[in-house]
Formats: sequence, C-alpha cells, structure tokens
Amino acid sequence: MGQKTIPIFPCRSIGATWEFYRALGFEQVSWQTRPNPYLSVRHGDIDLQFYGWKKHDPSASMHMCYVVTDDVDVLYESFRSGLKEALGRIPTRGLPRISVLKDMSYGMRQFLLADPDGVQLRIGRQISDDLEHSPVPTEPVAKALHMAVLLGDSKEDHKGAARVLDKLLAGDEPLSAPERVKALTLRADMALHLDDRERTRTLLAQARAVPLTDAQRATLKDELVRLEDLGSSLDASDL
Repeated sequence: MGQKTIPIFPCRSIGATWEFYRALGFEQVSWQTRPNPYLSVRHGDIDLQFYGWKKHDPSASMHMCYVVTDDVDVLYESFRSGLKEALGRIPTRGLPRISVLKDMSYGMRQFLLADPDGVQLRIGRQISDDLEHSPVPTEPVAKALHMAVLLGDSKEDHKGAARVLDKLLAGDEPLSAPERVKALTLRADMALHLDDRERTRTLLAQARAVPLTDAQRATLKDELVRLEDLGSSLDASDL
C-alpha cells in the first residue's frame, strides 16, 4: 500500500509563490485562480501545494515540514544556485532565505529553506543510526562553538552567540586553524544579523586570512560555503 503526505500551505500570492519555487527548479503541477487561488508544485518526489490567503502574515508564520532526501548536498547546491541566479545573491536572512548546510548533533545533515511567505522546509539526510542529540562537548573550545551555534542558529539569539564568540576569540584558549575559521565565520554571521556591516567585513577578512591546508579546507567545506554566502549578502546589502 503506497502512501504519501502532501503539505498545503498559505501564501499571499500564488503568482509570487510560483516564481520563487520555479527559481528552485520546481515544476508546476496545477494552477487555479477561481473559485479560490491554488497552486501545486513538484521537484522530484517533493510535492507542495499552496492556497491564496491575502491576510497571511509571513512574519508570524509557523508553517513547516521536513523533507528527507538521499543526497542533501546536491539538492542544497541546486536550490542555492537557483536563488543566486534569480536574486543575484544568496539570501541568508529575511525572507526568502536559505541556511548553511551542516551536520546536526542529532544524526542529520540538513539545511533550512524559507519561502517569501515564511513557510519553512527543513531538508536533510540521515547520517547516523543514532538520532538522539549528542551530549554537549566538555572541551572548552568545542563547548563554546557548540553553544554559539545553539544560540545563534537554533535560538536566533544573535547577541548571545556574539558574546560567546567574542570571549572565545579574545580568550587564552588556543584555537586550531579550523576552529578559528569556524569562530570567525559564525561571528561574522552574527554581526550581519545585528546589522554591523563594518564588523562583518573585518571578520570575513580575518577568516579568509587564516592559513589552511587542503585537508583542513575539505573538513571546513560547509563553513567555507557559509563564508562565501555571507560575503554575497554583505555585498548585496551595500548596493
């Protein structure tokens, strides 16, 4: 017995919603303007449907679903490239936006995608048989980075994450080159969230200046993509 779930989300305009998902590579399955606006889109096995509701408030949206894929890296790059081509930048904040792709502490490798109406798709691939949260690291540097990610990315407490990272970067604990890149990149992200463009620019330059071996660059591929996207967002905000 085959079964499938298709979420149905609100949107202010099925036209604007279609333009966004078309940029991601979705195909239009159905389009209805009367008696009620309705749109269906598909990307592979991802099916989404939308109904028009002019009173929908994107800033208050709590609508989301989880998409499980067997190749999240390919899907991430496809969506990221589509947004960059359509918008001229990688949208890392506001609406729409796409988050960094990263390994989570609960056995998933995932990224988040929010459309112009605040509908959030969590898209990931299982990378571990253990889907329980990993314990908080006890080593000081690893613990500080963990807490900064938790505050900044999960709880959106950008000021709190910035305080943790400032203390780490100015402290006596020695940081390896990869740890310093992680800390500087995340701190730059927090600075941009806090609308401190000059600090963002300085932190990005510091992160890029950290010498790395090819092996270290390979382990930091997600952070280096985040570094590139932050630079794109910063350049776009200066226009």
